[in-house]
Amino acid sequence: MTGATRTNTSAGTEASPAATAVVGGNAAQKFSYSLGSEAPIGLWSSSNVTLRTPVSKGTVRLDVTTQGFIADSLMIQRYDEKSHRWVDLHTQPAGSDHPNKGRFSFPLSVAASPGRPATVALRVQAIDRPGRLAVAASVDDGHGHTYRAPTRNAVVDRPTTTVKGWPRDAGLVRSGAAKEFELTVKNTTKRAYPALNAGYFAYGQSGNRAVAPKDLVLQQYVPGHGWQRVSLVPGGCDPGMGAKLIPTAKTPLAPGATAVYRMRLAVAGDAPVTDVEAGVSVGTGDTSFYYQTLPFKIRTK
Repeated sequence: MTGATRTNTSAGTEASPAATAVVGGNAAQKFSYSLGSEAPIGLWSSSNVTLRTPVSKGTVRLDVTTQGFIADSLMIQRYDEKSHRWVDLHTQPAGSDHPNKGRFSFPLSVAASPGRPATVALRVQAIDRPGRLAVAASVDDGHGHTYRAPTRNAVVDRPTTTVKGWPRDAGLVRSGAAKEFELTVKNTTKRAYPALNAGYFAYGQSGNRAVAPKDLVLQQYVPGHGWQRVSLVPGGCDPGMGAKLIPTAKTPLAPGATAVYRMRLAVAGDAPVTDVEAGVSVGTGDTSFYYQTLPFKIRTK
């Protein structure tokens, strides 16, 4: 896994976003589209389409082009005023030959005019890798006319995340000293990251004996409280395990702010001697935007 984790976020009833949506275009444009210049990974970014002409049984289409990540990892939703819910747009991938191309669409019928424009609130979220996004919006008015808006571009970025202190050939001796390492997350985007979370995971097996939570001792340094034991939890049907790290920064993580996770890991005396696949992840809510493997060997001496 090298990118972010995709989750279903279309469910849920929310207040109308009309008050915070940025209306794009000008009074001379029959159709316009707006999108901010930055779309951080794992965060919803406001967007919308505005019509100043009647549309009868029309279709709005958003043709997207991505750089650095596949178009299929992009999510776009519209706000439905009747149900007060965000709903996914219909998607039509361009095919395996064009992974950076995608098409999103939704039906629309409005009695708009230059004096009474109609705006549909949208939101966009990238959940894979950093890169760039271009969106070309158009609408078929149902009467043989197609109106197009200027292409909007956005930078897709994420906080800068680094790991220090864990060598590639790391080895831990049973009942030996703990190995200390550090995970640092700096919010280098222009948006605050709410619900920032970090986790640790591990998996290893020697014959019929899998590495269990009791075999590893994971601790985290919490300012003002010292070293605290972090519980590793079995991963369901998978013999692997995982742990949620203790939050170390204010929530949300503001632009320019940093969260530091100091950890140390030791191995119990009766742990199996084997290679362990382990690592850390960082995300916001249910979406992970960073993943780094930190493998090690369990040794007898």
